[in-house]
Amino acid sequence: MSSHLHADRPSVQPPERGTLDALITQTRRLRGGIDAVRRDALGEDEDASSDPQRRWQRALCELAVHHLDDLGGQLTQLREGVDDGPAAGQADQDALREHGGGHGPAAAYGDHHAAAYGTGPAAGTLVGRVGSADWNLLTDEVTWSDELFRIFGRTAADGPLSLDELPSWVWTEDQPALMAAVTDCLVDGKPVDGEFRIVRPDGAVRTVHMMGEPLLDADGGTASMWAVLRDVSALRRSELTVRETRASLQHERHLAQTERRLAVELQESVLPPWRGSLRLPHGSGGHPGALELAAHYLPSATGALIGGDWYDALELAGGATLLTAGDLTGHGVAATSGMATLLGAVRGMAVAGVQPGALMGHLNQLLDSTAQPALGSAVCCLYAPVTRTLTWSQAGHPAPLLFRSGVGRSLRRPDGVLLGAMSGAVYGQRVDQLEPGDLLVLHTDGLAPRSAEFESGQAGGARTSTDRLLALAPRFAAAHTAQECVRAVVEEFGDREREDDACVLIARVGD
Repeated sequence: MSSHLHADRPSVQPPERGTLDALITQTRRLRGGIDAVRRDALGEDEDASSDPQRRWQRALCELAVHHLDDLGGQLTQLREGVDDGPAAGQADQDALREHGGGHGPAAAYGDHHAAAYGTGPAAGTLVGRVGSADWNLLTDEVTWSDELFRIFGRTAADGPLSLDELPSWVWTEDQPALMAAVTDCLVDGKPVDGEFRIVRPDGAVRTVHMMGEPLLDADGGTASMWAVLRDVSALRRSELTVRETRASLQHERHLAQTERRLAVELQESVLPPWRGSLRLPHGSGGHPGALELAAHYLPSATGALIGGDWYDALELAGGATLLTAGDLTGHGVAATSGMATLLGAVRGMAVAGVQPGALMGHLNQLLDSTAQPALGSAVCCLYAPVTRTLTWSQAGHPAPLLFRSGVGRSLRRPDGVLLGAMSGAVYGQRVDQLEPGDLLVLHTDGLAPRSAEFESGQAGGARTSTDRLLALAPRFAAAHTAQECVRAVVEEFGDREREDDACVLIARVGD
């Protein structure tokens, strides 16, 4: 059989020590950098394992560490092989000649690989991770390095495995590929480069990467097969962790996107469909006391958190108007579905003639009896256009703001705890008299970011969303429509750092 190696192929020269030292230093520096990235990005928080994104980042860092540890160890072995100088190379050359493969370029190739993979005296540097083997086809002699015995979990007394015995140690699924690679190497002179899994006597499964070459005799025939085997189990486990955590992260993202889409669709189907200004009662035209309405939903800064905030305006029999706003704890489909349930109950009880105070008591009972405990806040107002009276109640919610003659104030709140906080809670009710031109503002408490409220309060400025709304009194007084007032609120509270979503409903009393 003809050789695949040409006689004029130059012998590969070993790298100089200075070059190896520089590479080793760079590898160590990179290793330290990966450790710094891991500390900065992940910290010491063990609870990070519950976050798919953090698990994926940690797995990538550990995989990079494995790669750099392998590279550093192999470069160190290579440097130590260079330190051994010509003596080690001569010893390897003599060993090859004893097996009939010590002539020409094939022998030079063997010398090069012996240095590169640490099969000489420096091979103990990566104990249990890199080993070498030589199967002589002429004498049936098999030579294993100490490291290879450790990888396979065998002792020198057990002896090395022949090529015929080797497949019996390999997983059944991996045996065909291994046998085909060895056959191609011995018959056709093709190099071996592949992985297979072995089962050690102690039951441990190891993944081994094998690189081998045929060593040719003087006539160009295959005299022996020489191979380097590296235990890559830890590396493959790290890669598997990366794949699994990436798949988990993608799955979590897909679920989050699906849930958000469902939450948005449910929210849009429940909140009032009108945009711009609305006049209630319908068809009132210039009827005294009619309300001009406008509202807006403000998403959170990320837009990913769809909460249980709502606003609503409903015309009732006799010309009265129901105005409500509220917020249910939580985010996603659970919050929006709970919000839909509460809003449906509010509408039903209002149509049945239930007054705001009693209505809040029924909502509290509804939340208290649900299978999924939740808390909510709400304000419910019943406006009579003929008398311009506002009958209202609240449950742990910001009071409506009344703007009159360019000045704003909060209405005095009747008693009322959060919905779902206490069984059998009783909710107070108040009646306030409105005047032509009055502006009524209902809102939920997520308008301003909490951090901004705290910081501004420390500086002596506006402390809460309510204070910032009251400061808009001059702009409200100059506005011609309720929609212009809503636009002023959006401009004021367009905080990019807002942690939660929010709603605002503005009602303007007609002359």
